[in-house]
Amino acid sequence: MPQISIDRLKITTFELEMIKALLEGPKQLAKMVPYQVPAEYPMDVYKQFFPYKIERFTEHPEENIWEGLIIHKETKTVIGDIGYKGGPNDKGEINLGYSILPRFQGNGYASEAATAMVQWGLAQPGVRKVTATCSPENGASIRVLQKAGLEQLREDEQKIYWSS
Repeated sequence: MPQISIDRLKITTFELEMIKALLEGPKQLAKMVPYQVPAEYPMDVYKQFFPYKIERFTEHPEENIWEGLIIHKETKTVIGDIGYKGGPNDKGEINLGYSILPRFQGNGYASEAATAMVQWGLAQPGVRKVTATCSPENGASIRVLQKAGLEQLREDEQKIYWSS
């Protein structure tokens, strides 16, 4: 993705080499980027996907454009990540995912980033719809997805399903 600059944040492509460096630790990523990388980045829920992402982006480098880091512009600090799980599927759908480090949560950053990413995603060739899921107990994500313009499609015991 090109760099997306919004009010307080910048979203930049989380490149394959950056993911590989981060597997060795935040200090390794900090050597590669002009941003501060908190010691607690990334969250475990995101880091568990790194081996898959490395393999996938190595085989399909064109998919790496869908993966982004969220940077706080004023402090030049990585505060989270956002992106789509691969490119569009055969129906033209892309699935949004994001995380914000706990100490930065509650400031509207996820809503700001998700809104920008939905707009960016829908403007990409071959994309017809943005989807997302979240837990019914995750009130913060429910609000983020609503603010990003997604509508709730259905809910089961495990997830709420959203679409643009």
